[in-house]
Amino acid sequence: MTVSTPLLVTFLAYLLLMIGIGLWAWWQTKTFDDYILGGRSLGPVVTALSAGASDMSGWLLMGLPGALYATGLAEAWIAIGLCAGQYLNWRLVAGPLRVYTEKTHNALTLPDFFTHRFDDQARILRVLSALVILVFFAVYCASGVVAGARLFEQVFGMDYATALWVGALATIAYTLIGGFLAVSWTDTVQATLMIFALVLTPVMVAIGAGGLDASLVAIEQVDPSRLSWVGAGGMVAVVSALAWGFGYFGQPHILARFMAADSIKTIPAARRIGMAWMVACLGGAIAVGLFGIAYYAQHPELAGAVNENPERVFMALAEHLFNPWVAGVLLSAILAAVMSTLSCQLLVCSSALTEDFYRGFLRPAASQRELVWVGRAMVGAVALLAIFIARDPDSRVLGLVSYAWAGFGAAFGPVVLLALFWSRMTRNGAVAGIVSGALTVVLWKYTGSALYEMVPGFIASTVAVVLVSLLGKAPAPAIVATHKAVHAELRQHGY
Repeated sequence: MTVSTPLLVTFLAYLLLMIGIGLWAWWQTKTFDDYILGGRSLGPVVTALSAGASDMSGWLLMGLPGALYATGLAEAWIAIGLCAGQYLNWRLVAGPLRVYTEKTHNALTLPDFFTHRFDDQARILRVLSALVILVFFAVYCASGVVAGARLFEQVFGMDYATALWVGALATIAYTLIGGFLAVSWTDTVQATLMIFALVLTPVMVAIGAGGLDASLVAIEQVDPSRLSWVGAGGMVAVVSALAWGFGYFGQPHILARFMAADSIKTIPAARRIGMAWMVACLGGAIAVGLFGIAYYAQHPELAGAVNENPERVFMALAEHLFNPWVAGVLLSAILAAVMSTLSCQLLVCSSALTEDFYRGFLRPAASQRELVWVGRAMVGAVALLAIFIARDPDSRVLGLVSYAWAGFGAAFGPVVLLALFWSRMTRNGAVAGIVSGALTVVLWKYTGSALYEMVPGFIASTVAVVLVSLLGKAPAPAIVATHKAVHAELRQHGY
C-alpha cells in the first residue's frame, strides 16, 4: 500500500458522504424557499455549526496557521477580533434579523430584506446589494477554490490547473444538487471534522516539538519577535487585525443562517454552541502555526515546502506527524473547511442572481420548479467565474479572503445594524451606506496605507447612512410601524 492510498480512500469516502447528503437534500427540496433557506427549518446545532463552518473557510486551516508560522503571535489578533465580532453578531443581529425578515414579506435574501425593510419600489437597493454580493463573493469564492487547489496539489502531486478543477467540482456537485439543506447538513459534518483536526493536530505538534516549554524555547531561538503580541506593523497592524470582527455584521452567507433558524427561540442555544466551536477552532489554528515554527526549527530537512509557502504548514504537519489514515481524515478537514464556505457562498450568489435579478426583473411569475433549476444553473455560473479568478498559481488564500471580508463588512455591516435598530433610517441612507462602504474598500488599496480597509470603509458607510437619512424625508408611517412591531416581538423574547 502506498502512502497515497489511505489518503485517496479517506478523501473519496468523505466526498461520497457529502454527495450522499446532497442527494438526500434533493428529495427534500420542493420550492425555491427550500432551496435558498431550507424552509426555515434549522435547529440550534445545525444553525450554529453551519454558521461557523460557512464562516471558517480554508483560511482557518491554511491562511491563519500560515500567517502565524510566517510572522508569529502578532497575527493572533485576527482571531481575537473575529471571536468578539461573531459574539456581537449572535447577540445583536441574529434574533432581530430572524424576526425582521419574517415580517418583511418573508425575505429570503439580504437584498430582499433591504427592499422590503425600506419599501423600495424602485428596487435600487435590490440591484445595488445584489451587485455588491456578486463582485465580492466572486473574489471570496476564488479564495476557496485556491485553498482546495493547494490541498489537492500538496496531497496528490497534481499540477495547480488540474487541482483547481478537481477541488471546485467536488463542492459544486452537492451545492447544485441539494441547495441550502445540503449545504447546512454538510456544514455540520464539516464543522465536526474541523474541530477534530484543530484539537488533535496542535497537541501532536507540541509533543513532536518536545512539549510546550521546549516549543517556546525553540520559537525564541528562531526569532524572539515571533512571541511578541505586537509585530513589525506596530499598533496599526493590531487595530487592522481586530477590525476583522466588524466584518461579521455584513456577511450574507452567515446572515442567511440566522434567517433560516426555525425560530428566534433557537438563537441562544445556537450562539453558545457556535461560540464554543469557534473559540476551540481558532485556538487550535493559532497553536498549529506557532508550534509549527518550533517543529520545523528542529526538523529543517522537512521544512522545504512550508518555507516555500507558509500556508502549507497544517498539511505538511498532518503528513509528517500522523499515520496516513489519520492524516487522510485531517486533510479531509481542510477540504471540509474549503467546501463548507464555498458552498454557502455559491448558494448566496445563486440566490442573488435568481431571486433579485431573474425573478425580480425578468420572470416575476416564474414557477417554484423553474426558480430552483435557475438557482442550480447560477451556482454553476458563479463557480466558473471563481475558477477563472483563482487561475493564478501565486494567489494567497488570506489575501483574497481579507479583501472580500472587508468589502462585505464595510458595505453591509453598518446598513444591517442600523436597519435593525434605527427607525429613522431611510432607503437613500441605505444606498449611500452601501456605495460609500464598498467604494472606500476598493479605493483604499491605492492609498498605500497599512491600515486594513475595513476600518475606513465601516466608518464611511456609517457616517453616510446617518447623514443621508437625517437630511432626507422621514420614513413612511407603515415602515415605522413594522419596525415597532418587530421590536415589540423582540422584547417578548428578552431582546
